[in-house]
Amino acid sequence: MVLPARTGLGNGAVSKEEGDVVSYEERVEEMGLEIPDYSVTPYYGPSYGSMKAHHQVGSLLFLSGHVPEYPDGTILHPGHLGAEVTIEQGYEAARLAAINCLAGIRYALGSLDRVKAIVRSLNFVACTPDFTDVHKVSSGATDLLRDVFGDEAGVGGRATIGVTSLARNHCFENWLTVEVEPG
Repeated sequence: MVLPARTGLGNGAVSKEEGDVVSYEERVEEMGLEIPDYSVTPYYGPSYGSMKAHHQVGSLLFLSGHVPEYPDGTILHPGHLGAEVTIEQGYEAARLAAINCLAGIRYALGSLDRVKAIVRSLNFVACTPDFTDVHKVSSGATDLLRDVFGDEAGVGGRATIGVTSLARNHCFENWLTVEVEPG
């Protein structure tokens, strides 16, 4: 379900209705998103090699790659766009990767309300050489971020690259850079 975009107000708030303000954490709850708790089930990235979940430099938080994988290790829509995965399935997979990014942000910062803005999103779509609709797939991630953080804070720069393969046959992966409020 795609919800209407909200205007970002900064300081962890989006406009709910005229005059009402809701925190990003409340917005996630309103949207019914189930965000994994990486303090309970750790971020899956290190199972793919030497890395850490995130790195913060000043007011910038750099997330490692996030994929459409459930906490139990199940992959949503494995394969390649243009072959066994449809655009709609790719969009859904990108949305799950963005939910996992929200888990990574919450784990790093303690609360989504410390997000000032999404700076950029770098997206990778596993696809056949003739598949050119990679942008439609990555919108699954960036639309979700917009819906959570609003138009101003939730929409950053974006690039999407078609690739021949991703680890464990994932069809999508993204990296985020997030501007954060002081803790």
